[in-house]
Amino acid sequence: MEKVIDRFIRYAKEYTTSDPESKTFPSTARQLDFADKLVVELKEIGLQEVEKDANGYVTATLPANTEEKCPVVGFVAHMDTSPDFSGENVKPQIRKYDGGDIVLNEKVTLSPAQFPDLLNYVGQEIITTDGSTLLGADDKAGVAEIMTAMAYLVAHPEIRHGKVRICFTPDEEVGKGADYFDVEKFGAKFAYTLDGGEIGELEYENFNAAMAKVTINGRSVHPGAAKNKMINAIEVGSKLMKMLPAHERPEYTEKYEGFFHCVGFQGSVEQSVLTFIIRDHDKDLFEKRKRQMELACRFLNEEFGQGTVVLEQVDQYYNMREKVEPVKYIVDLAEEAMTELGISPKIKAIRGGTDGSRLSYMGLPCPNIFAGGHNFHGPYEYVPVRSMVKAVEVVIRICEKVVHLKDA
Repeated sequence: MEKVIDRFIRYAKEYTTSDPESKTFPSTARQLDFADKLVVELKEIGLQEVEKDANGYVTATLPANTEEKCPVVGFVAHMDTSPDFSGENVKPQIRKYDGGDIVLNEKVTLSPAQFPDLLNYVGQEIITTDGSTLLGADDKAGVAEIMTAMAYLVAHPEIRHGKVRICFTPDEEVGKGADYFDVEKFGAKFAYTLDGGEIGELEYENFNAAMAKVTINGRSVHPGAAKNKMINAIEVGSKLMKMLPAHERPEYTEKYEGFFHCVGFQGSVEQSVLTFIIRDHDKDLFEKRKRQMELACRFLNEEFGQGTVVLEQVDQYYNMREKVEPVKYIVDLAEEAMTELGISPKIKAIRGGTDGSRLSYMGLPCPNIFAGGHNFHGPYEYVPVRSMVKAVEVVIRICEKVVHLKDA
């Protein structure tokens, strides 16, 4: 199982950051370079039907080694890393954690005072960044765990399993990971993403999600003669921010509480562009939030003139619970696998989304399993070694347990 660590460190060094501004798919060619390397490795470990399609999806098959009729199960992880922080020249650092502060560099310290979950791993080996990049455990850990589990099953034919399909996807971090996923060709009855956080996480609920782009068209006039003439697009944007409930932002919410989150604000007096993400687990509250945004923009247009504020709002994904709950036995299966391995399952709602969110609506029910990492998308990211090893064991145990399901 130590190979999962070697794989992860090797994968983490691959520069695969996706680009939300790109018009191509995948959004960056570097993801295709990584995909090519995964194809070679999948063939080397002995998987069949290994393929990288025209869109960069990497798929492969572990053939059944039993005559038992059972469903085809899939496992999915994404190859890209978040554009929220640098993913170039990642230098993973492995160390045994002693319970104190970890000085990553002269400017960045990983401390249990800010990140108390660290104390759960005293005495364990953890992998951190060097403070200058993210680590990429989201989701290189998932890729490494699936790859290692498949290699282990190939090397241990005494473990009986049905047909297993795997897929490594591009562009999950920019919300496009399932855009060209061919569910029918993938051929699994259900699947699991390995894209969760701490050990034991098991999720089949996630946010409903929308993106809102607000373009504010101002009127630039010399400030010496601006009275009753100028419309400052920056000020209008600030006013829009103040119209949204201040206590419903990510930094003030948790659990099932939704939010408005401004992720970008750029511009000048003449024109400003604000980008928001809108999130809520409850579908009715989600729709209400979108209406709040619409009403705020309408109010500003009534004040400053039609066309001042232009809103583009688009849904990104929906809560997978609606599609997974009718087949909840697949959640129970993963929960049982964890329990049998001495892992305490932590069933909770995702405050985000995964490829599985959209795949569930595309006909592939797809709960999410822990990959082990913490503090994703920034320099404080880390992943405990034991958590990755246990994730590999969970994948293997699920494959064993699927044999006992009837292939409906």
